[in-house]
Amino acid sequence: MSATPPDMQQLQRSVAESVQRHWRLYLIEGIVLVLLGVLAIVVPQIATLALTIFLGWLLLISGVVGLFMTFTMRAAPGFWWSLISAALGVLVGGLLIARPVVGAVSLTLVLIAFFIIEGVASIMFALEHRTQLPGGWGWMLVSGIVDLVLAVLIFTGLPSTAAWAIGLLLGINLIFGGFALAAMALQARNLSPQP
Repeated sequence: MSATPPDMQQLQRSVAESVQRHWRLYLIEGIVLVLLGVLAIVVPQIATLALTIFLGWLLLISGVVGLFMTFTMRAAPGFWWSLISAALGVLVGGLLIARPVVGAVSLTLVLIAFFIIEGVASIMFALEHRTQLPGGWGWMLVSGIVDLVLAVLIFTGLPSTAAWAIGLLLGINLIFGGFALAAMALQARNLSPQP
């Protein structure tokens, strides 16, 4: 049994006190996330386009900042790699902003690749560790199969699935994150102050 170092105990106590003191704000944030998640699920096309445009702006701004920094530090090692990376950020960001529907299709292809890789990795992990994890390897196997099924469903529905897949998954993520924050806030409300 390992003891928690005094510094870590103090940090944990500080975090718990802060969450307890501001539990209402966490609850409000959780409720807002759940509402945004429901909205994203109801109109996933708008959520997909909004996320694509937001990602485009992030890439564009980071690319512009990267170009500025690259030219400011021209003598630094890796100048050409930094220049290419920054220019790519500007280019891809600009394309996502200018053509968000095409960008949504590209992002959906990345999502499909992610589900395939994640699914295969989960299945291989489950099969490799079934003797060490007798009670849990089945769930990992099912998770991997679900990832592969999602990849196939989204891929076979292209290009129409590109309009809703990302928005739907974003909505589900927001709902789960919102419920988690709300549950944490409600739990923190009832905590008694620690000595």
